[in-house]
Amino acid sequence: MFTGLDHVAILVPDTEAVLPYFRDRLGLTLLYSEVVNNGTVRLTHLDAGNTHVQLVEPLTPDHPLQADLAARGVHLHHICFRVENVDDAMQEAPQHQLALAQETPHQGTQGKRAFFLHRDSTAGVRVEVTGP
Repeated sequence: MFTGLDHVAILVPDTEAVLPYFRDRLGLTLLYSEVVNNGTVRLTHLDAGNTHVQLVEPLTPDHPLQADLAARGVHLHHICFRVENVDDAMQEAPQHQLALAQETPHQGTQGKRAFFLHRDSTAGVRVEVTGP
């Protein structure tokens, strides 16, 4: 079902404040940064060799991710696997005993589509699936 690991996402309150750590100290290369979900989230991708590190920054004070930040601070938010076809993966997930956390895909980065699996079926780990 999965063709590889797409990215590891870290929830941050301020991309500009944490970017020097990942770029300058760890030596990761900044690939791109874009605002998605109607201007409510900034996603910044850094090259980590065989995968990306994605910094996820909620941009509005009422965004649901703000509660996550308030409770846990900066933390690993999710891992994301790549698939060849998002629609097929959504249909096949139940056959692998993977419950969907949403009924329709959401907008990912660079025009990709994505969806989350329910944490009850992923040993409590937040897992996203993305593809064209």
